[in-house]
Amino acid sequence: MSLDSSTLAAARELAKSRGTTLNQMIRNYLAEATAGGSPEEVVKELDRLWAEGSGHSRDWAWNREESHERSVLR
Repeated sequence: MSLDSSTLAAARELAKSRGTTLNQMIRNYLAEATAGGSPEEVVKELDRLWAEGSGHSRDWAWNREESHERSVLR
């Protein structure tokens, strides 16, 4: 793997600010990126979670204006 010096320096600073090393950050990213199942398995798990879920919006619904306001999404 090769990176330009400014990207490498920025990545090292990011890792440092997160209290880890760049190597560990890359290992974590790659582990997460490769840990997922097939799309079919993901859909099956989502279906299971939705069927078991008891979430409720308390009668609140998004409207077009609110969905485009940045402050609402924070």
